[in-house]
Amino acid sequence: MMRIEGSHEAQLRAWIAADPWRRTCLEATAALDLSECWLGAGFIRNLVWDRLHGFPAPTPLADVDVLTFEPGTGSEREIQIEAALASALPAVPWSVKNQARMHARNGDAHYRDTEDALRHWLETPTAVAARLAAGGAVEILAPFGLTDLFGLTVRPTPHARSRRDRLKAYRLRMAEKAWPATWPSVRVYAS
Repeated sequence: MMRIEGSHEAQLRAWIAADPWRRTCLEATAALDLSECWLGAGFIRNLVWDRLHGFPAPTPLADVDVLTFEPGTGSEREIQIEAALASALPAVPWSVKNQARMHARNGDAHYRDTEDALRHWLETPTAVAARLAAGGAVEILAPFGLTDLFGLTVRPTPHARSRRDRLKAYRLRMAEKAWPATWPSVRVYAS
């Protein structure tokens, strides 16, 4: 697992610990006792950007991205996990995606694990995830580090820059998301 900048990681852990809703979501996924189960994307990004902008209330999430890694299982398993999470926390808009299957959608070689899958995401500040480790400590997974996330910087991942189709998808996503409209200090780079 990649080494993350200490002060950013400590700050992120502290913010998650201070957010009862996020902590409850992490506890619900940890209770599933899956070998690989992380919460990522907007679940982390929105928390950090809201805090850095001094927002008094959290920016709503369209969904809570649950990242599992279970080779050999299909979409039925994702539905089963979503149902278990919905039973535990029905008000949360869960979205489970088995990262062991996402390579096919993206036209990539098989991913080795969740960290490898995150390396193939489109933008660096969203390729961050968290889970509860044994004993309840928050564990952070960030293959590109946390500098862009905390620096309010959005840029394509190396993988997105390496393929024309992925770079095009990145640019379309940035236009659709329009994050600076919500978080004015965010800087989005085209490449």
